[in-house]
Amino acid sequence: MRGGFAKTIGLLVAASVALPGWARAADYPTRPIKLVVPYAAGGPTDVLGRLIADHLGRDLKQTAIVENKPGAQGAIAAEMVSRAEPDGYTLFVTAASIIVLNPLLYKKLSYDPVRDLRVLTLVTDLPVVMEVHPSVPAKTVKEFVAYAKANPGKLNFGSAGTGGTVHLAGEMFKQIAGVDMVHVPYKGAGPALQDLLGGNIQVMFDTLSTALPPIRGGLLRPLGVSSTERSPDLPDVPTVIESGYPDYKVGVWFGLAASSKLPDDIAKIVQASMDRALNDPTFRAALEKIGFPVLRPKSDAEIKRFIDDDRTRWTAVIKTQNISLD
Repeated sequence: MRGGFAKTIGLLVAASVALPGWARAADYPTRPIKLVVPYAAGGPTDVLGRLIADHLGRDLKQTAIVENKPGAQGAIAAEMVSRAEPDGYTLFVTAASIIVLNPLLYKKLSYDPVRDLRVLTLVTDLPVVMEVHPSVPAKTVKEFVAYAKANPGKLNFGSAGTGGTVHLAGEMFKQIAGVDMVHVPYKGAGPALQDLLGGNIQVMFDTLSTALPPIRGGLLRPLGVSSTERSPDLPDVPTVIESGYPDYKVGVWFGLAASSKLPDDIAKIVQASMDRALNDPTFRAALEKIGFPVLRPKSDAEIKRFIDDDRTRWTAVIKTQNISLD
C-alpha cells in the first residue's frame, strides 16, 4: 500500500515537471512575437522582415512586431537575439553575412553563430549579377576575362563595402578567373551603383534586386549570374558556371533564426509556420515581386549542409585573399 502510494506521488511529481514544457509548446504563442531585423528600416531586408512578420502574425494568430537593430555588420542584432530568453518570442531575420562571413572576417565577435544561434528556416537565396558599364567592350564573361587579362589592374569593381557578399563575389571571380581587378569600396550599394552608371568604375557584382532596373533600362550590361541556374528575371543571361567557371556560385541568402537554446517543441512550431509560408503562392509572389527568389522548405540537416557549403566556399576566398575587417 505504502509502496503504491509512493509510486503515485512519484508519477505526479514527474508529470508536474514535464507539464510546463508541454503546456508551453501547446499554447505558444500567447503574446506578441518580436522579429529582430539587423538593418535599418526601409531597406530590402526590412521589407523582407515585415512580410515574414505579417505571415507569422496571421498564421500563428498572434501579433508579430518588427524591431530594427542595425549596426556592426549585423553583430548588434545577433548578440541581442543570442542573449534573449529562448522562448520563441524573439526571432531574428538573419543573413549569410551574419552567420558565415562575420566569423571569417573578424577575429573577435560578440556572438558565435554556431554556438549562440539556430537557423530555423532558409527563406531566400539571391543571385549576384556581374554587370559592366557600356564602355567595357565585353559582351560575355569569356570576353570580359580576355579584356581584363589584356588590361591587368586597369579595371575597377565596386561594392557596398569591404567584406560584404558583393565585394567577396568580385574577389571570388578574380581568384577563379585569374584576373587582376582593383576593388573600390563604397559606403553602401547606392553610391557604388551611381559610380558604375557614371563610368567611374567598370564592373560590379550586384544583387539581382538592385541590378534589374538599370539593366532593364539599358544602362548596364549583364554578363552572368552567380546562381546554378539562370534567373527567370534575366533568362537570356547565362550563369557564370555555364560561361566556363563551374566553381563560381554566390548567393546572398536570408533566413529566420533564434537563440540556439530554443526548445525543439517551439522551434518546430515556428518552422512549420514558415514551411507553410514557403509553400504559399501569395507569400512567394509577394517576395518575388521585390526581387527575392523564394526557397522551398528544408530540413534541419539540409539547412546545416547548405550553410556548411557556403562557409567552405567563403573560407577559401577570404583566406587566399587575406581579407580582414579587424
